[in-house]
Amino acid sequence: MSGLRERMNRLRGVKEAQLGDEAVKAAADDSHAVGHEAESVDAQQISAASPVTGGADIIRHCSEQDAGPEWSALGVRLLLNGDGECLERRLRLPLSHRSGHHRLEEWLPHAEQLGAIHADSGVVPGTADVLFLDLETTGLGGGTGNVPFMTGIAYYEDGEFVIRQFLIRHPAEERAMLSELAGLLPRFRWLATYNGRSFDWPLVQTRLIMNGLGKQLPELLHLDFLHPSRSIWKNTLASCRLSHVEEERLGIFRKDDVPGSLAPTLYFRYLAEGDPAVLEGVFRHNEQDMITLACLGIRFAQLLKGRAGTGFPMPEEGEELLRTGLWLERMGEREEAERFYGILALEEAVTPSALHGLAMRDKKAGNWERAVVLWQKAAAGFAAAAIPDWQAHVELAMYFEHKGKDPASAIALAEEALELALSHPLARRSAKMNGELEALRRRRDRLLRKLGAAAGRLEAGG
Repeated sequence: MSGLRERMNRLRGVKEAQLGDEAVKAAADDSHAVGHEAESVDAQQISAASPVTGGADIIRHCSEQDAGPEWSALGVRLLLNGDGECLERRLRLPLSHRSGHHRLEEWLPHAEQLGAIHADSGVVPGTADVLFLDLETTGLGGGTGNVPFMTGIAYYEDGEFVIRQFLIRHPAEERAMLSELAGLLPRFRWLATYNGRSFDWPLVQTRLIMNGLGKQLPELLHLDFLHPSRSIWKNTLASCRLSHVEEERLGIFRKDDVPGSLAPTLYFRYLAEGDPAVLEGVFRHNEQDMITLACLGIRFAQLLKGRAGTGFPMPEEGEELLRTGLWLERMGEREEAERFYGILALEEAVTPSALHGLAMRDKKAGNWERAVVLWQKAAAGFAAAAIPDWQAHVELAMYFEHKGKDPASAIALAEEALELALSHPLARRSAKMNGELEALRRRRDRLLRKLGAAAGRLEAGG
């Protein structure tokens, strides 16, 4: 952290060693005077700067001031509180605001459905119970040297979608920024992020603790939308990066967007040049990230509500139908999951892997009748593929051996599986393939012995 602090201060042309005792005292006196000036603002201004709701909220004495014309051009003001100062940009979007396929107002009737993600908690999210969080940091890795220079939050309040973006101009402002966040956290029960369980939230917790603000943090129920995105789209989309998911599934196409990976470079450029305009793209990128988070929440909530096909298009690819059904089933929505399974089972142009995946689900559920039909379709598709696969043949062989009591069919399927394996381009070229070939031979030979023993018993009995 000390290295980063020195780098940032060096870029700003500030050397703390040059500040004598008198200068430090003068700076402290100025800060004290500003604090008294901030406390003298009228109650209406304080309320606008830091909205609170409910008796459990802590009233925070803070104020906003003009940060200068270059910052004002970006809609940014100076925020002062008891822990110092930082910058804030605030937007209030009407609920009629549309981003891609969804309007923000669609959150209101469906948000509670997301309670299925934490069904064991026994609570469901209310409209205003969810805090959306997205950080822009000085680096993409972890560790104490990674500092969030921008903390973006959003929430539903008084019929609007409120976006607040806090920015620090140097390390000394981090505590003021985190103090604002710490004061807001008790208002919420749920936290919505994208990969925040692994990155954003642990980093926030670390920075709060390092700044002495980590005591009695609320226990938030985490809605990390990366996980359902991967569950549903990992085999369908080329990537589950937020920017790719929003384009392919939410219909959100950004114009002149600054990639998140470029944000640290732009921030350090701002520190070197002192031009706030450098950060305009970072503000816009972070803003859209939080809108996209809300839209993803709407999509998953509607999916849990059974709105697929009405609130948004029904998936067309078999793999997505399967993965969506499996996710819904894990969320406890078995009836809705079965709707997806039924569509998949009746589709004509479905990949063998999707058919096999549903068959394996049916096997686990004891739905053998549909599983056999699906395996038969999958086996035909796998056999005709350029690179063959024999997993459906093996499953059918096991079924006919143990459930169908038809050893002749089981042997025929085992033989075909072995032939497919031998025709694979990597046959006999890897230890793994050699192992699979040996396992298939053992299965075939065991079935032949079993059939021969059965025939012998029949002859002896005759």
